[in-house]
Amino acid sequence: MEIFGIPSQAFFGQLLLGLINGSFYAVLSLGLAIIFGLLNIINFAHGAQYMLGAFAAWMGLNWLGINYWAALVLAPLVVGLLAVVIERSMLRHLYKLDHLYSLLLTFGLALIAEGVFKNFFGVSGESYEAPEILEGGVHLGFMYLPIYRAWVVVAALSVCAAAWYVIERTSLGATLRAATQRPDLVQALGINVPVLVTATYATGAALAAFAGVLAAPIQQVNPVMGSNLIIVVFAVVVIGGMGSILGAIVTGLGLGIVEGLTKVFYPEASAVVIFLIMVLVLLVKPAGLFGKQA
Repeated sequence: MEIFGIPSQAFFGQLLLGLINGSFYAVLSLGLAIIFGLLNIINFAHGAQYMLGAFAAWMGLNWLGINYWAALVLAPLVVGLLAVVIERSMLRHLYKLDHLYSLLLTFGLALIAEGVFKNFFGVSGESYEAPEILEGGVHLGFMYLPIYRAWVVVAALSVCAAAWYVIERTSLGATLRAATQRPDLVQALGINVPVLVTATYATGAALAAFAGVLAAPIQQVNPVMGSNLIIVVFAVVVIGGMGSILGAIVTGLGLGIVEGLTKVFYPEASAVVIFLIMVLVLLVKPAGLFGKQA
């Protein structure tokens, strides 16, 4: 069977690959959008935090015997605690300054983390096995569906939906938004605003680490895995609208699928299609698809 002249196996295989990439884009873009939308910080260390999550899972398994399921919880927790240290010691001094300062600081932190891990682990990468229950796949007739890849899509989208609900539909989310817009009034109500701000940055970093754990069994765990992805994720955030939670999720998933289908119909453009879309969106709507004009 063929679809638009393409064998169905190849078509649906690339569609699945696009859906998986889109799931990673959605989770990473969500973390960036939370940090920028609530803290006004451009977190260029996000790719490094994604890498740290993958390495935390790998080290936990090989050094401490911590399995995959525990790593899904512990790795984001560890990276989130590291983010607390970064926010409390460095980032909090930059909130009232130009965005460039936070970008340069986080970019420098990303380079440091990447350099340290290159020194200890090299760049060849380490393998991380998926849990036995998620190995193998199911033949659907028109394509072969690997179970782990299906799990990645379900897990990523579930986390995205939960984060969106907490931020947009709960009193905690309302308090977070109020704390970033009018911290003086929120502080007057007896709410500890600095703690909320720290928790917000830690949550964004933990989301990146969660994506890193999901990615570990699919690709080699290596120090540059985050830097290879972060530019694309920033483009996704810009297209969706800087700071838009829903925009990050929907755009990340959609652009992953577009990228996958582009590899089927015009492979030469697959590496740049997201950036071409970004240019077009910025020309038509500079605030992004889901962003609000200033």
